[in-house]
Amino acid sequence: MGRMAGRRALLAVPVLAAVTFGVFAVAAASPFDPVKAYAGTAGLTASQENLDQLRANLGVDRPLVSRWWDWLSSALGGDLGDSTVMRQPVADVIGERLGWSVLLATAAFAVAVLLGTGLGVLAARRPGRLLDRCVSAAAYTLEAAPAFWLGLLAIWFFAVELGLLPAGGLTDAASDTVTLGQVADHLVLPAAVLGISQLPWFFLYVRQGVADALGEDPVRGARARGLSERTVLLGHALRSGMLPMLTLIGSRVPELITGALLVETVFSWPGIAAATVQAATSVDFPLLAALTVLATVAVVLGNLLSDLLYALADPRVGFDG
Repeated sequence: MGRMAGRRALLAVPVLAAVTFGVFAVAAASPFDPVKAYAGTAGLTASQENLDQLRANLGVDRPLVSRWWDWLSSALGGDLGDSTVMRQPVADVIGERLGWSVLLATAAFAVAVLLGTGLGVLAARRPGRLLDRCVSAAAYTLEAAPAFWLGLLAIWFFAVELGLLPAGGLTDAASDTVTLGQVADHLVLPAAVLGISQLPWFFLYVRQGVADALGEDPVRGARARGLSERTVLLGHALRSGMLPMLTLIGSRVPELITGALLVETVFSWPGIAAATVQAATSVDFPLLAALTVLATVAVVLGNLLSDLLYALADPRVGFDG
């Protein structure tokens, strides 16, 4: 396990370097002017000389490679630089928002995995029956539904029509403090929407995997020995059928990140979505690079977790294969 993690870490180094350089290259080619975004309304009346001086102060007049290398060198030393749009250190910008994004993504991932696995097992137990047809049809429909549309629909139904849950934010409008109860209430809708947007893939993978496992010789042998249907289903078929789903975990991380950004925007969740949008539109090089590295690290860790779980579930694979 240690050697596998070490190899992945070494392979991630050039990937992260290439990703950060790509961020600087794309931002440099962007039509947005970071100087005007930094100056705000004052930039509309500022002279060209003042704009050029501000451009030099921000360092955006330097060559692309020079800016990227300086940022990378500082980042390796623990200094992610200062955000020009947020007017504060990048580490503070991310630190203030990352925890809320992780909470939302974790809750949504748990919803997707647990609900998708449960429904997949029930559908695979009796393929072609009413439950299987209904849930499968809903899963294929949800695959085509964007997360922001599901979010708007959930707000209209549960918050506006029924008034059961808050429409967005982290706390109630009249509250000055953040309490556990308020956070839990405000987390329900965004976590459910993000989880349901990821659920179809987990359901379909588990359904197909368990259905195939039920027809294999080890499962038929377990039934022939007189084991209960519950033991056969959960102890034998599910373990074998979960293997394809484990490989899905890593590939769903990018979709989870993208969906989280959309859901955070719809529900005004105080995560990194707003910072990402502002950094992109204002060409905030340090913040853009740090957020992209963060997303890349999440994808790498997701794929590593997927491989480790697969190796643990199937000893034939091993950690050094």
